[in-house]
Amino acid sequence: MASTKEYRLLCLENPLLDIQAVGNDALLEKYGLKANDAILADPNSNHLDLYEDLLNNYDAKLIAGGAAQNTARGAQYMLPPNSVVYLGGAGDDKYAAILRDACKQAGLRVEYRVDPSIPTGRCGVVITGHNRSMCTDLGAANHYDLEHLKRSDIWALVENAEAYYVGGYHFTVCPPAIMELAKQAAANNKPFILSLSAPFIPQFFKDPLDASAPYWDYVIGNETEAEAYADSHGLGIKDVKEIAKALANLPKANPQRKRVAVITQGTEPTVVAVQGENEVKEYPVHVISKDEINDTNGAGDAFAGGFCAGIVEGRPLQDCVDMGQWLASLSIRELGPSYPFPKHTYSRQ
Repeated sequence: MASTKEYRLLCLENPLLDIQAVGNDALLEKYGLKANDAILADPNSNHLDLYEDLLNNYDAKLIAGGAAQNTARGAQYMLPPNSVVYLGGAGDDKYAAILRDACKQAGLRVEYRVDPSIPTGRCGVVITGHNRSMCTDLGAANHYDLEHLKRSDIWALVENAEAYYVGGYHFTVCPPAIMELAKQAAANNKPFILSLSAPFIPQFFKDPLDASAPYWDYVIGNETEAEAYADSHGLGIKDVKEIAKALANLPKANPQRKRVAVITQGTEPTVVAVQGENEVKEYPVHVISKDEINDTNGAGDAFAGGFCAGIVEGRPLQDCVDMGQWLASLSIRELGPSYPFPKHTYSRQ
């Protein structure tokens, strides 16, 4: 269902330049990092020196990261050119230039809120064996604001888009921007797709998450995020299918669309619940051999990218899930949240 209309999917979250390289225990020790961990950079330590160290002294791979930017690149990977635009905050520095170039190579249009006084967000990733240590400096990504979203040229992109995707990490930055997109979607009967993103979002950002819930047409999460939601909301259930059903049947602002809750479970089947329907469906993942798996980081972002591409193309729900699983299976063969080039063409499993 190809279309000549440009920028049909609009994504919002926190852009980061992922700087990842194979390191060693000495590098981890130098920066006080653990082999399998994810932390925010401490400006009072030497963490901020890590990024230049990886760039200058290691064979670093540069990826346009941040969870929703990974998803946006994934959706663009599967859609016709000029289909996806991504919003977020960045600085005016070499890291932003690298980030823009990486997105341009992926065919993704980005419209960043530029803050020249704050560095672009970066995530240093040190890979040791099967472990990865991530050290993130959010930088300018943490300063996105509603003023940028409502700027006339940016809002024109919002109005033109046919669907919206928001990564849950943005609840830590600018909930008002999320609500503007959510209300725009409901008022114009356009799909609003939200990712829970991480367990701490429903745990510690419950109020802004709940404020957006009536506008979710699709909510995506993994089993850990779903359980965190159930716990923080006192649902008293652990079964993933039941949590999916509870998410699907939350009160909804736009009655023209039934809410769909999608919960991924790694190599276990993807669980899908639809508002008002008793049957919760399961879709087996695309199986690949263990020796083909390179890196599972970003697999969830890739799933969301393929799923969003299916929604934009107006495909049946089962096809959207299959597209997400297909793209995730490609991504885990790569290093980091990446997609193979030359491009692979999707075919229904």
